[in-house]
Amino acid sequence: MQNTQEANQMTEGQKSQTARTASRGLEPRCVPAAFHQLPSGDHPVPVKSRRQRNGRARSRSDSNSSNESLSTSSSYSDSDSEDELSPKEKQQVTVNGFSDFCVRNIKYSQIGRREIEIAEQEMPALMSLRKRAAGDKPLNGARIVGCTHVTAQAAVLVETLIELGAQVRWCACNIFSTQNEVAAALAEAGIPIFAWKGEGEEEFWWCIEKCVANSSWEPNLILDDGGDATHFMLRHHPQLFKKIIGIVEESVTGVHRLYQLSKTGKLVVPAMNVNDSVTKQKFDNLYSCRESILDGLKRTTDIMFGGKQILICGYGEVGKGCSAALKGMGSVVYVTEIDPICALQACMDGFRVVTVDEVVSTVDVFITCTGNRNVLTRPLMDKMKNGAVVANMGHSNTEIEVAALKTSDLVWENIRSQVDHIIWPDGKRIVLLAEGRLLNYSCSSVPSFVLSVTSCTQALALIEMFNAPNGRYKHDVYLLPKKMDEYVASLHLPQFNAHLTELSDEQAKYLGLNKSGPFKPAYYRY
Repeated sequence: MQNTQEANQMTEGQKSQTARTASRGLEPRCVPAAFHQLPSGDHPVPVKSRRQRNGRARSRSDSNSSNESLSTSSSYSDSDSEDELSPKEKQQVTVNGFSDFCVRNIKYSQIGRREIEIAEQEMPALMSLRKRAAGDKPLNGARIVGCTHVTAQAAVLVETLIELGAQVRWCACNIFSTQNEVAAALAEAGIPIFAWKGEGEEEFWWCIEKCVANSSWEPNLILDDGGDATHFMLRHHPQLFKKIIGIVEESVTGVHRLYQLSKTGKLVVPAMNVNDSVTKQKFDNLYSCRESILDGLKRTTDIMFGGKQILICGYGEVGKGCSAALKGMGSVVYVTEIDPICALQACMDGFRVVTVDEVVSTVDVFITCTGNRNVLTRPLMDKMKNGAVVANMGHSNTEIEVAALKTSDLVWENIRSQVDHIIWPDGKRIVLLAEGRLLNYSCSSVPSFVLSVTSCTQALALIEMFNAPNGRYKHDVYLLPKKMDEYVASLHLPQFNAHLTELSDEQAKYLGLNKSGPFKPAYYRY
């Protein structure tokens, strides 16, 4: 009788697990019992152990592969749950006969179009820019290689650039962040796009190659997010690279790589640093991360934030946003910093500044957002407690030493989409999210309104680079003019019914300003 009750309890537990995961559109990956529920719900049957089940765990011998299959189920539909056939091996054509693309499945284009339309409602400034400049076609003749996250918000930017006269070829800067439905919608619209969620390493570079090199295509602008398209063209197509009019880069990692090229004399074209524009730093990096960090952690781990000890590595704008959000949820937040100014800011904001070594054995969640490499190394992860969650909010996947976890002594167990358990020989496990890649784009949604600010900045930077007279920009890295930053901000104020105060002539003269701006000097810190 007791055994029967225990079996029934186990069955109910399995039902609960199924209900929780089904609400996310996910297949339950781990069943904690030694029984598996049949569809009828009446007769539990034995199943193989966790290591014997296909797809549940990676053996120690094959844990070295950098592209082991994370499930790539979408937050929106099941379009990612396709067969094992690579999109490269599929022959797909749109209803209009267009075939210059490679996406997961073109049949999901209508779903993607609806997602783009939803994003348009939350990106009014970009839509306004599209209407204002559509008649002038300021990008007429521009041929843009785009390497960004392929999301609904990015699609609004892509179609805006086309409305402004540009031709584009697009690929993804992150192998896990592509929304397959959106990629399909862009392809159906006749846009050459090469991107799908879960690309392998070789496929990632193949997609960039398809955008850069084409018999009927010679790009003259690059819109990059991370610097991969820029460096790929420089290395593999140097003659094409020399013909580029300008590069627009929006990430910390990509900007760092541009400055390295500039210092070594290898940057033979001008570049615009959008990442350090005010509208990118203060809105995308801060406010976007403040919201998306909670979404990403909840979707992947179901974690309760209240009372959890969380370590934020880096207190730049991304770190500030993450820290504020988690503090507001009741977490105990620690911060690591190398910069005494940022460290002092963290202290004044009420956070304790520590080194990783001081708290590594007690912290529940580790979040990197430094833009650096090997912030969390294998020796540090060896010291983490059982169940610790490790995630990255920086653009690059170099912050967590993931390669050091792909050794024969550790077992990788895939739990759900973008969630892996890394199991030590003694049974300890840590939870690694998105294989150390960007958490919010890989595992959650990102606020469309904030991305409207960044997208407007990128569009204006491309227009400026394309239309600038010869000689204005040398072979160096430039910041977006302050006037453009202010213009981007002004486009978003009507959404809040905000009304700016206008300076009188006397006030403008007193401050030494033009009444129409710019209102702050270039060195001003917002």
